[in-house]
Amino acid sequence: MDHAEAVWRISAASRRGLDRARAAVVQPRWDRRSLSAVLAPLPELTPLRTALKAEDWDAAHAAAGRYLAESPQRFVIGPASREKLARDILREFPGSVADATARAERILAGEYDLLGYERLRFASPGSEVDWHLDPVHQRRAPMTFWTMVPFLDPACGDHKIIWELNRHQHWLTLGRAFWLTGEVRFHERAVAELGAWLETNPPLTGINWSSMLELGFRTLSWLWALNFFADPADTNERPWSIDLLIAFDRQLAHIEHNLSCYFSPNTHLLGEALALYITSRALPIFKHSVRREILGRRILCDEIGRQIAADGGHCERSTCYHRYTLDFYLLALAVARVTSDATAARFHDAVARLASAARLLADDRGRLPHIGDDDGGGTMPLTGRPVDDVSDSLAAASALLGRPDLGVGPPTEATLWLLSHPRFAASLDLARRHTSDGSPTSNALPDTGYYVSRSAAGDHLVMDGGPHGYQNGGHAHADALSLTLSVRGVPLLIDPGTGSYTTDRTVRDRLRSTAMHNTLTLDERSQSTPIGPFRWSSTASATVHRWQTNTAFDYFEGAHDGYRPLEHRRHVLALPGDVIVVADLVAGQGVHRADMHWHVDPRWRIEVGGRRAIFTARTDRAQLVVPRGFIEQFSGDDKTGLGWHSPVYGRIEPSTTLRVRRRFRAPSWMIAVFGLDPASEVLDVETLAVWAEAGVLGHSIALRISRSGSIDHVLIAHQAGAARATWRAGEVETDAHVLFWRHESGGRLTRVALVDGSVVRAAGRLRMELPRRVPDLHLDEAGIAAQNGAARGGVGATADHHGLPGDDRRRAEE
Repeated sequence: MDHAEAVWRISAASRRGLDRARAAVVQPRWDRRSLSAVLAPLPELTPLRTALKAEDWDAAHAAAGRYLAESPQRFVIGPASREKLARDILREFPGSVADATARAERILAGEYDLLGYERLRFASPGSEVDWHLDPVHQRRAPMTFWTMVPFLDPACGDHKIIWELNRHQHWLTLGRAFWLTGEVRFHERAVAELGAWLETNPPLTGINWSSMLELGFRTLSWLWALNFFADPADTNERPWSIDLLIAFDRQLAHIEHNLSCYFSPNTHLLGEALALYITSRALPIFKHSVRREILGRRILCDEIGRQIAADGGHCERSTCYHRYTLDFYLLALAVARVTSDATAARFHDAVARLASAARLLADDRGRLPHIGDDDGGGTMPLTGRPVDDVSDSLAAASALLGRPDLGVGPPTEATLWLLSHPRFAASLDLARRHTSDGSPTSNALPDTGYYVSRSAAGDHLVMDGGPHGYQNGGHAHADALSLTLSVRGVPLLIDPGTGSYTTDRTVRDRLRSTAMHNTLTLDERSQSTPIGPFRWSSTASATVHRWQTNTAFDYFEGAHDGYRPLEHRRHVLALPGDVIVVADLVAGQGVHRADMHWHVDPRWRIEVGGRRAIFTARTDRAQLVVPRGFIEQFSGDDKTGLGWHSPVYGRIEPSTTLRVRRRFRAPSWMIAVFGLDPASEVLDVETLAVWAEAGVLGHSIALRISRSGSIDHVLIAHQAGAARATWRAGEVETDAHVLFWRHESGGRLTRVALVDGSVVRAAGRLRMELPRRVPDLHLDEAGIAAQNGAARGGVGATADHHGLPGDDRRRAEE
């Protein structure tokens, strides 16, 4: 703890102690008379101040409505934009009225869709909404001073469920329905809930004052609501705008005094800073707005360098929290441009980097794999998009930045809500006319540690080779070297999600364990060991040794030390849309048991027989074949904990886990081959011997992959010595680290791919020796013929000098 942190903690602790002592003497309460003291000295607020001084609350409410209606729009929506925005949405999205109405009607009926739960009811005797109740576990948080609420204790219920309701983001649903239908009952419901909330949540009391991030989310919801519902002609019996303005200032003060600078300096701090900046910039009605705006802006700018890696990935290594961060900076950028803040340039850069990374991590539908924790929430849930769907955010980024390559389609309805200000009209028109030329190519986020292989057909493979997580890794999983895979747009291999944070420790630890990810476990160990819901006692450190992309294939090689003194090294060779080879080397000594797990999305039907599994979804087919062991299948298995997944926080459903278990003496390999081409299914896989000069070959593996349309071979070889040497598998000799070759009907050699090599010789079929090693090379049938012609012309004249002398040969097998 440095001097600055010590001073901050002492100051915060002193303030909290003083507040607690005051609360023990005088029960905190809301007081409409306090609004005058916190208003900014703006001339246009004179009618409001006059009404407040006379304690004429109705007149004050009307004055506040006039101020908001007549002031220039400083938020992404405003009363002046209502009619045009509603017309545009109804024209472009004719189904929006029915959807908005249905969602809002459920709220009027007291039913809330939150996280992974549908139609939750928070009613308790004598109360329409109990703002402190967890209705799933039927537990209630205590009404005590905010620092004394043990919100991580399961006895309080699941704080996530309670907080999700108290974010008041469902008011955005009510506001959307109100603007699109004009039905005042949606407005009245939000006003009624505001009154009920204020009555049961006095300042600094209860669980809803315990998290500054949650106050930040609630403040943003209130800002949306104020712009949805403020109207000088409003005849509501309650002067709700006065109560809301008082609550605004009190919440912002609480956030400002208790920022998560040292408690959770991650997305918590970003969300809190966003609330300070956005609200103060868009609503300069308070005398402390300038100070809070400056503070929020400074934190948002400072955290760009801390929380966003150079590759654009968010440092928490969670796709859910990456999406949160992207949405935070999208909203900051939009408001900065609306209000002509020069900081827009900084926010533009942050959005560009975050959106580029999100586009790479998302498949071509805009869906993100569930890497790391998924807390089930969002920043602007206007239209009920799934939490893993980032297409709305990408569409907004595409329009704001003028980059069609970021979008996965035209602007969405949510994009129109975010960019309704006249300043964005040209950007939206451009986004409507221009669509992306196609999906991104294979690429990597090397700083964050994600490596993505993709095909034009919609195959999407994401490999995790990065650090365990940011700071204490609170939202990380024990998933080093794991992967996820979508085949032609349908998720096949999935991460398990999160399920729960604090209410079920067993579920929490199980779903973030190594066994619940698509990777290898040794001796029933997890790579990293949790201690508490958001901390780890030991973590695996991963290193990526090679990442090579080619127009025809991608190759990944990484290792981690989570099983030290053993090393797990994973090799992945992907021919997008064709075949994926996953080769796991366990380097070290001794006898060990390895389990390879593959977690399959429920959309696929699975037939398992021996060493082969067939996946079927709609008309799509894929296969998994292993050369050794046999494939076990688990679905909703309580004994092993396998065969479960959490599609969204709070919901745990059966899925299928495939397991291959082997006992061996290290060093050894475990292999899995996935066939993705329906026209050439993988039928069988077998290992072959690898031959080399004595002392030059380290760990190696060669495979023969029998397919319905070809015979494929793969060789992976680690050179032990420094001298240049070659090795042989079957009829092929090479010095490459990785070599792939394919024979089709009639024994034709039709495809060759290599990584880090220069020599390939196949008797009578290919003779190639390059003057130096190349990082990657691919030859199709025409290229093979051309290379053979060049070799006959002299390029390969010295090839025989690199043959393997018979006396020095040795057989290198597993």
